Amino acid sequence: MRTLGILWILYGLLRWATALGIFLYSGTLTLMWGALLNRVPNPFALMDLFHMFLLFAIILGVVAGLISIIAGMALTSGGQSGRGLGLVAAFFGLINGPLGIALGAYTLVVLVPSGSRNA
Repeated sequence: MRTLGILWILYGLLRWATALGIFLYSGTLTLMWGALLNRVPNPFALMDLFHMFLLFAIILGVVAGLISIIAGMALTSGGQSGRGLGLVAAFFGLINGPLGIALGAYTLVVLVPSGSRNA
């Protein structure tokens, strides 16, 4: 469980770094998205949706990173809340890229009791 907790802490830091990257490069991302919208009938609505998506991606990255770090600390300490927080972190990992999917799936295999898998 200690190794799994360390992996979740590192993954949480990676999620924070990704959210920071999206925030820092939001101007460039907006410019690149705007270049695609020059032939769309109503580009302002799509630009507003893009800004909402960027905000959602930043908030999701920060929240998922925080939950991953807290779950990692709970798993390394061996506390009672480690299993529940690990399962929540696994859910947030499954909705991200390949690293999150791999870590989330492995966490589900480790933390879900074997009796409930046979039912």
